[in-house]
Amino acid sequence: MYNILVCDDEKDIVSALNIYLTSEGYRVFCAYDGKEAIRIVREEDIHLILMDIMMPEMDGIQAMVKIREFSNVPVIMLTAKSEDTDKVLGLTVGADDYITKPFNPVELQARVKSQLRRYMQLGSGCVKNDKLVIGGIELDDKAKQVTLDGELVNLTKTEYDILKLLMENPGQLYSPGQIYEKVWKDVAIGTENTVAVHIRHLREKIEYNPAEPRYLKVIWGRGYKMEGEV
Repeated sequence: MYNILVCDDEKDIVSALNIYLTSEGYRVFCAYDGKEAIRIVREEDIHLILMDIMMPEMDGIQAMVKIREFSNVPVIMLTAKSEDTDKVLGLTVGADDYITKPFNPVELQARVKSQLRRYMQLGSGCVKNDKLVIGGIELDDKAKQVTLDGELVNLTKTEYDILKLLMENPGQLYSPGQIYEKVWKDVAIGTENTVAVHIRHLREKIEYNPAEPRYLKVIWGRGYKMEGEV
């Protein structure tokens, strides 16, 4: 199931898109300004964003610039016919496509599917020749090995899978339950300690000072994420 974030200050539009996308089998997250959208993208595993341009608090252009600092999730702008200049600006700063209000459901479905297909085919992380690189950590998925500043790191399969998940989505916050479901492929019930133990072991192997981690960060009570230059 793909997760789609709908962000618009007009609640009727958000509600309509929520109903339509849910009926198509997507899981929908709703936001009503740019700041709320950024928070959701940081906390949830979002695969696509439908973002209005003109909003209070923080508009869609500003939000998109911030999101592009930590995520390459595809963004489709929601625009009015009169916002041609904003469309160009949005595409310049990182939007992938735009849809003009009022929406044609068939066109909306086609554009959503197209962006999701491209995103999943290309991969959501920084992948080059089956390699993920964040700072001094390099994960070679073809060879199934990890190096830290050129030195081989010996990981278990579970540690490797956790690291790969986090490196594929730098800056993305994952709860223990989300990590368990994605790595163990099972329902997460009372699994926080299991994940925490593996994270601790992983941190001991990829951090020079596990007490002050440079890459694998914990947000207490919320989850884990990878930080560093991609």
